[in-house]
Amino acid sequence: MLVPMQLMYPALRNREARRVCATVCHHCSLQNCLSTQTGRHTSGRSLLKASPSPFLGSCNPVIHLRNYRTTVAQFYSLTPPQVNSILKANEYSFKVPEFDGKNVSPVLGFDTNQLPSNSPVEDRRCAATCLQSRGMLLGVIDGHAGCACAQGVSERLFYYIAVSLLHRETLSEIENAVDNGRVVLPLLQWHKHPNDYFSKEASKMYFDSLRTYWQGLIDLHTEETPDAVEALINSFKRLDSDISLEAQVPSDNSFLNYWQLQVAFSGATACVAHIDGVDLYIANTGDSRAVLGVQEEDGSWSALTLSNDHNAQNESEVERVKSEHPKSEAKTVVKQDRLLGLLMPFRAFGDVKFKWSIELQKRVLESGPELLHENECTKFIPPNYHTPPYLTAQPEVTHHKLRPQDKFLVLATDGLWEILHRQEVVRIVGEHLTGVHLQQPITVGGYKVTLGQMHELLMERRARVSSAFEDQNSATHLIRHAVGHNEFGAIDHQRLSKMLSLPEDLARMYRDDITVTVAQFNSHVINTHYKHNSES
Repeated sequence: MLVPMQLMYPALRNREARRVCATVCHHCSLQNCLSTQTGRHTSGRSLLKASPSPFLGSCNPVIHLRNYRTTVAQFYSLTPPQVNSILKANEYSFKVPEFDGKNVSPVLGFDTNQLPSNSPVEDRRCAATCLQSRGMLLGVIDGHAGCACAQGVSERLFYYIAVSLLHRETLSEIENAVDNGRVVLPLLQWHKHPNDYFSKEASKMYFDSLRTYWQGLIDLHTEETPDAVEALINSFKRLDSDISLEAQVPSDNSFLNYWQLQVAFSGATACVAHIDGVDLYIANTGDSRAVLGVQEEDGSWSALTLSNDHNAQNESEVERVKSEHPKSEAKTVVKQDRLLGLLMPFRAFGDVKFKWSIELQKRVLESGPELLHENECTKFIPPNYHTPPYLTAQPEVTHHKLRPQDKFLVLATDGLWEILHRQEVVRIVGEHLTGVHLQQPITVGGYKVTLGQMHELLMERRARVSSAFEDQNSATHLIRHAVGHNEFGAIDHQRLSKMLSLPEDLARMYRDDITVTVAQFNSHVINTHYKHNSES
């Protein structure tokens, strides 16, 4: 996630930063150089760099002016195999068996991939099959102010959801097994890329918090089947509460104590899909997005958005935030399209600087590790901070009944949606899955093209036949388009090479981390479901 411009300079938003840096570029004669290196991305945004902070990101923005003329060659040095190596480094695919021993799955499988911009990458993704209940869980998590919160949420959220979906009898059996030291059957079967890791140091603390949660559910649960919407909402809220509580209780383990505080002071948004038969539930907190790919009768593709962004572009969300605070704060609670003028998402895990009272923040910091005392960012109190909490992790849950024409679901962090429109995303994935893009006539979208440009488009089409087999992973194919498409919507290898060879300190200025998961649905299973229902 693009973190708010530094805490000390909340008014310096992206477009304002571009204007400032463009002026700097003009005086330093660097803009032409950057234009040559990076195609259409000619804004001076790439010249704004800030010193990293282990908690709240950058606190002291500094304009670094460098002459990049000496490194122009590296922008053209990537060969197609090198480009593929970068794009495919984090890809992962999983094919779901049609019958898993208990249920017939409507999911054929999923593809997922991740292209970092931050170093280390702040996005996470997770996928798992529920073993004690039913269904599959898929999620993308967008971290900000560091990766700690996103990492913690990626390891824990699905367990909270799985527990919330269990009957009281099953929870009681699990508790008895743990209490008596017996083996506990796993709740989830994870589907992970080797780079998607678990932090072993915190595993006991995570388990203890989860156990406390299910013990409470045993006391509260009736014998009724848990409601999926309620289960999703409760699991998000409870995990965020546990993140907050864990940070307030110092650990004897200094590393774990520091980690708890890192998780709490950084933040993360999450978009999760729970697919159980034809019931698709989307739980979203923040500005990642879930979009359904629908194939119409004429073969064309349409996009159905199943989540709402929780930011200043959502008027109802702005009104919700304002309604939770006194009228005297109406002009300050959302300022310059950010929460308190600082944070872009209006819902997130962690981010305790927007949730805790000032007194609690001071108490935790004073008793925390010595490293915290040296960090000015953690001591910084947001302006106009009068009636916390200002931020919530409560998700907005959408329920959709899958239909035969619903072919796939795209979950992605905002790094993708900032580049591609949802309709374009669905078209790219749909055509890739069906191979239709190989037969369609070339269109130029109203542009006037020269004979040479048309020749390039025809050559690109010719190369596409072989490149179709290049990307077996639809998430990879989508990221390739997002980063390397030209004005005609075709993949431009030169542009792709430029964007992927940007140095770390420049890459972050041009795009965010991009994380994509594409789940493909089994139309035959969905059709059969409705056929059986109509017959009965």
